[in-house]
Amino acid sequence: MKRRKFIQLAGLGVGGAILTVPLFGNTIGLSQLQTEIMDVATKKQLADIALNAATAKGASYADVRIGRYLNQYIYTRENKVQNIVNTESLGVGIRVIVNGTWGFASSSQITADNIAAVAEQAVAIAKANSRIQTAEVQLAPTKGLGEVRWKRPIITSAMSVPVSDKVDLLLKSNAAAMENGASFASSALFMVNEKKYFASTDGSYIDQDVHRIWPNFSVNGIDKKTGKFRSRQSLSAPMGMGYEYMIPKKEDMIACPAGLIGYKNSYDMIGDAAAAGKQVVEKLQAPSIKAGKYDLVLDPNHLGLTIHESVGHPLELDRVLGYEANYAGTSFATLDKWKTKKFEYGNKKVNLFADKKQANSLGAVGYDDEGVPTKQWDLVKDGILVNYQAIRDQIHMLDQKESHGCCYADSWNSIQFQRMPNVSLQPNAKKYSPEDMIKDVEKGIYIVGRGSYSIDQQRYNFQFGGTLFYEIEKGKIKGLVEDVAYQSNTQEFWNSCESICDEKDYRLFGSFFDGKGQPGQVSAVSHGSSTTRFNDINVINTARKI
Repeated sequence: MKRRKFIQLAGLGVGGAILTVPLFGNTIGLSQLQTEIMDVATKKQLADIALNAATAKGASYADVRIGRYLNQYIYTRENKVQNIVNTESLGVGIRVIVNGTWGFASSSQITADNIAAVAEQAVAIAKANSRIQTAEVQLAPTKGLGEVRWKRPIITSAMSVPVSDKVDLLLKSNAAAMENGASFASSALFMVNEKKYFASTDGSYIDQDVHRIWPNFSVNGIDKKTGKFRSRQSLSAPMGMGYEYMIPKKEDMIACPAGLIGYKNSYDMIGDAAAAGKQVVEKLQAPSIKAGKYDLVLDPNHLGLTIHESVGHPLELDRVLGYEANYAGTSFATLDKWKTKKFEYGNKKVNLFADKKQANSLGAVGYDDEGVPTKQWDLVKDGILVNYQAIRDQIHMLDQKESHGCCYADSWNSIQFQRMPNVSLQPNAKKYSPEDMIKDVEKGIYIVGRGSYSIDQQRYNFQFGGTLFYEIEKGKIKGLVEDVAYQSNTQEFWNSCESICDEKDYRLFGSFFDGKGQPGQVSAVSHGSSTTRFNDINVINTARKI
């Protein structure tokens, strides 16, 4: 079994231009998705074998992760099922410190003898690495927790729901889009269950059960006379929930400007697809935007991506220090700016926080992959940069004593490292709705949904598109416009924040496959916000003449 197995999903149109989806592991039958293959007592016995073998060979610290990663993916187009895939990846990864240096080894063979051999291999790798190590690893202390368990509080495991029910939902969504004007419709449902066991020489034995779900679709409309086409992606967010997310509840449906619906803790996929069918027809007739300065009213389903790129990535400490540049570059938010305690990341209205415990979020776990209990902490307070994201071997660089608990590995055969936690914008403490916000806009654009984007290697200068754009004139929604993208830089943008809606409007956006590192790893992370207004932002027209 290779370390990575990528299943090519030709013709996949959902989720923006995703042409490949990483489904790690071997293809398995449906029944195996729900079958437990190892109890906690057995995992503890195997973990102790690894820890004892590592320390016997000279490790001053060791941790072991026994992981079982289950995935189910269903993809449909119009009235046909295109693909159903079930995978399982099972194995052990062992990390050690010897002579002040990290070593790591892994295997898909989970037997007592092999686990001991893998631990010894990790020690040998650490010893070899120590020959060129210039500074010893400084590992922040963490309290041994003994035996603990954490399970995501789901109602219904998506893996237990019959495939026929899930296929029926996707096909009905496609049909709803087609019946309302769409020319083409495709939809997908991606479900993940991570069963992770962690043990360390600190004295922790942690068993965790993590679930995630991502419904998505892409609807396209074509004007046959002109050949012009428009698309509309789903307004769902991937969530850290079970299949209960797919059962719409009235109390979770939020009325938004322009007659749109915002989804909080459940999702009406069929209703969203029906609306999308109508909207692609409207988009084909919508006028092109006139470039210029506008006030932007950004829906949470859109703003989450801007938060991800302009706040989440640049405040990862390894990027700040220049140790990491893969996928997303380094960072403009360097330590010298933070040390002044005066660096204005945004204005005083802007409070951005990290949170690994946020309910229903993709990143929520009880403990990170170093056995550290998770928590919430401030990144930007009253507009001032106050902290970063750091793990056990980084936190001393900030003169702090305790890891932030944001270490993660996407597989048992990947070494854990610092990953973005949920990063969110604090809502307004006072009652304030999107309708209230729009009443005060003289000339603006209301933007919903994610789109194409670009940001430089310092996470500073950027351009973002979206899915739906509504022109605002004298406090009222005028109608759909097209070909919109806005440009700014991180500081200018967050300093232009004029107002934020209240908790009632607060919703999560999510990234299911956030890439980092080399060899590359993916993680899932959410970003919460309420609808937010930014004043006097440069908007360009993206239309091209062919």
